[in-house]
Amino acid sequence: MRVEITDSAIPAAEIAAEMKTGPDGAVCVFDGIVRDNTRGRKTLYLDYEAYREMALEQMRGLAAEAVTKFGVRDVALVHRLGRLHVGETSVLVVVASAHRGAAFDACRWLIDTLKKTVPIWKKEQFVDGAIWADGEPFPSEIGLTMAPEAKAQLADGEPFPSEISLTMAPEAKAQSAAGEPFPDEIAVSSTEIPG
Repeated sequence: MRVEITDSAIPAAEIAAEMKTGPDGAVCVFDGIVRDNTRGRKTLYLDYEAYREMALEQMRGLAAEAVTKFGVRDVALVHRLGRLHVGETSVLVVVASAHRGAAFDACRWLIDTLKKTVPIWKKEQFVDGAIWADGEPFPSEIGLTMAPEAKAQLADGEPFPSEISLTMAPEAKAQSAAGEPFPDEIAVSSTEIPG
């Protein structure tokens, strides 16, 4: 397995070529590249940051899990950090397997799970401003089920997208450090710790 976080350009073609061996009937490649726009806003560049040690540990775990879960022979996961410009590879997933179905399934699961769980963050710099991006919605077949009654808000007061809403216990009464209850719209669930 090849699992890396790098500050340099990712040699996607070389890595994919290195993965091929005689028993393989398929090598599936996901080459995530920086596009020139997001939802109609012109992208200048992206900045990627990570909690590097934890990200590497989690990526190694995902690679090992994919080999076991999908029965593939080998996996490469490489993510780049720093400033990336349009057309550059930000993340590469390569899966080698005897059969194409397993390779496709493992490749899709790896990129979707990496994006959802690994502590790597993307800041998109547009012509008219910048945002920390949360990426595409997580596929429903491997997402978390959320309670429909949950109401959570972002710091700017906008509701969270329904697919990532948090369930709040109705009896939860969170308090500020001053002992005042938080407004209902930002109440959080708490568990009493025995003293």
